[in-house]
Amino acid sequence: MKIPALAGLLAASAVTLSACGGGASSTTAGSPSTPSQGLHTASTSLGKVLVDSAGKTVYMLSADGANKSTCDATCLAVWPAVVPGHAKLGVTTGSTKTPGGAMTATVGGQPVYTFVNDHGPGDVTGEGLNEFGGTWYAVSASGKPVTKASTSGSGTNNGGTYGGTSGSTSGSTSSKGYSY
Repeated sequence: MKIPALAGLLAASAVTLSACGGGASSTTAGSPSTPSQGLHTASTSLGKVLVDSAGKTVYMLSADGANKSTCDATCLAVWPAVVPGHAKLGVTTGSTKTPGGAMTATVGGQPVYTFVNDHGPGDVTGEGLNEFGGTWYAVSASGKPVTKASTSGSGTNNGGTYGGTSGSTSGSTSSKGYSY
């Protein structure tokens, strides 16, 4: 038997498997978002909001409670959890578990997520979506929702009902029709 050759093959396999395992900084659907250590504020069309290290907007779900996530596996496929870590100065983070046991960062006690349809820095396409039992809002550095300044009279339904219910605010509504 050639034990050294077998050991080398096993070591190479372990390295390959760990490289394919989707680390904590992966942003593919269903996997965690960037670690919260990169959380900071940035300017968007909503004003200053919390973003991850890649500049993607961070959101909260109104159905979540203080240190309590209601986002299950189906929800996390569209709204990846922000991985707990140390945030930049001025942002206080903690962590909690999702219903499936995954860890998510909290800001001001509020569980936080990113949105798979936000493709670049400053995108806020998840703002105001009514999905997975609540409404999604961009988050301030204190963990409070950031909403559009002019929400009276018209609302925006950013589309789809993936895993949730479609909803809108009163007044005229436009739909962006995202597919998930």
